[in-house]
Amino acid sequence: MKKNRGKIFFGLVFFTIIIVGYFTDLSEILSFEIIKDTYQDIQILVNNNYTIYYLAFFILYIVVTAFALPISLLKTLLAGALFGFLPGLILVSFASSIGSTFCFLFSRYALRAYTQRRFASYLEKVNKGIETDGWLYLLFLRLSPIFPFFIINLVFGLTKMRALEFYIVSQIGMFIGTALFVNAGVQIANLNSLEEILTLKVILSLTLLGLFPILIKFIYKKIKND
Repeated sequence: MKKNRGKIFFGLVFFTIIIVGYFTDLSEILSFEIIKDTYQDIQILVNNNYTIYYLAFFILYIVVTAFALPISLLKTLLAGALFGFLPGLILVSFASSIGSTFCFLFSRYALRAYTQRRFASYLEKVNKGIETDGWLYLLFLRLSPIFPFFIINLVFGLTKMRALEFYIVSQIGMFIGTALFVNAGVQIANLNSLEEILTLKVILSLTLLGLFPILIKFIYKKIKND
């Protein structure tokens, strides 16, 4: 009986998030303040049945990412707060990459017209970046926290990049940022705002890290041509 109730509960959560996400601003519902105020109550439920909730959160993370709902940072914080650093890192690293690839495929095969219309300016820049730097351009975007990941997922679906290549580069490129935000979730009780995580120093560091492989490629080409 309890298992059936759990299935019904998580099913309702999935559909509610998807529907609400398209018609409202989810950041107003799932905000940093709400997570900080309520995660301890949810933690009690998680501790009573850790494996079930872990798997449920994993699936939910994939679904939310696949439908391009812009709350990646908040759900990553929640994963760290509820499951701890290493389990949270594994969960988010794989769920975000899988969900991003689903979003990539949805954009390519089902949302092409919408994406072209809504993100035309991004698409032009991305095509130029891929033409110049190939998969390194995606790696740069994944390492840099400046670009919203849900836009990257949608726009890259309209490029010539293969889905497997997109998945692998995304898995690698998002790892450092994922570790940073999961760890912040573990320490959420000591944080007062998101600004304490995304400081200017952190943003610049991640951006420079993203530029590093492109810089190496540029130096290599220079040496080879000389």
